[in-house]
Amino acid sequence: MYNILTLNKISSTGIKNFTSDYRCSDDVKNPDAVLVRSASMHEMQLAPETLAIARAGAGVNNIPVEKCAEEGVVVFNTPGANANAVKELVLCGLFLASRKIIPAIDWVKATLKDDENFSKSVEKGKSAFAGPEIKGKKLGVIGLGAIGVLVANAANSLGMEVYGYDPYLSVDAAWNLSRSVKHVTNLDEIFASCDYITLHVPLNDATKGLINTVNIAKMKDSVRILNFARGELVDTNDIITALSDGKVAAYVTDFGNSALLDATGAIVIPHLGASTPESEDNCAVMAVNQIVDFIENGNIVNSVNFPKVVVPRTGKARITIIHKNVPNVISKISTVVADENINIDNMVNKSKGEFAYTMLDTDADVSEEALQSIKSIENVIRVRVIK
Repeated sequence: MYNILTLNKISSTGIKNFTSDYRCSDDVKNPDAVLVRSASMHEMQLAPETLAIARAGAGVNNIPVEKCAEEGVVVFNTPGANANAVKELVLCGLFLASRKIIPAIDWVKATLKDDENFSKSVEKGKSAFAGPEIKGKKLGVIGLGAIGVLVANAANSLGMEVYGYDPYLSVDAAWNLSRSVKHVTNLDEIFASCDYITLHVPLNDATKGLINTVNIAKMKDSVRILNFARGELVDTNDIITALSDGKVAAYVTDFGNSALLDATGAIVIPHLGASTPESEDNCAVMAVNQIVDFIENGNIVNSVNFPKVVVPRTGKARITIIHKNVPNVISKISTVVADENINIDNMVNKSKGEFAYTMLDTDADVSEEALQSIKSIENVIRVRVIK
């Protein structure tokens, strides 16, 4: 029986993918794996039995990823599972940024509720809320991952001229990107050319504060900026200043803060990007399937701290080893197995940064003594046998 701890409410559509070999609840002790959405795990003490954490979503800021790697805990996310939900909200953001829809609704509610001449008053006051159409305008999409590609293609279908920037564009993303999207290699081209700019990059040292006074100065007057990725990508003080002086006509964000609430032109959405039943189902199903495949087969798909390793099962036993990515570890492991007079049917080793993952399929069981010998090898973090 495998114990799975849930730290948030996880869609039952995903939970149903666990078989009777799994016990899944929010009160299990010493879990083999953890399912989480938004709960912070930074202060959480991981049990020695914990093999994996699966985030039902793309971002992993709430998980101590490096600490998990050091302890041999594989961290999964679910990229693309909520992409359509976020894409739809970004498109909504484009219209909200352009047409002053929210101020117009607020004006109607605040001033015309008891107006006996409602229709006349509407016609008289509506001109204050005029805004441009998006058709024919230039949109810059910064980050062409699962969400960015969908946004770029959808905006292109709506008649926008789309520019895309991503120095790490994957092959899959390139195949899915519309040929009409102009791929640029310099952010300054987007800043200088685009009427709308939308952010779809992860938060890291290189992207934190990407939208700041210096880069805003490079942009067109009355530019409209959308941030449905991470709040810290935009410097709050700089965007408020740009809104107040009219350089930025609108800022729409799903990652707001209280300082933005009184800023004219700021539209703060309460993190609704993935808040659809379809998205929650998709994320839960993907997260559960990743945990099951890892626990039962040792395969790693969509990990943020270890490499992708997917190998069909062969042989009698499978040994999985998490270790530091340093020389001579593989040769020492092979020596231990050879000394057991056991043949290796299949072997794969891949690395990601400072860490590596090795899988061995053997034609016979490996003794407990041999396993202990592998565990004692310097720089080996975790050893597991799957039968």
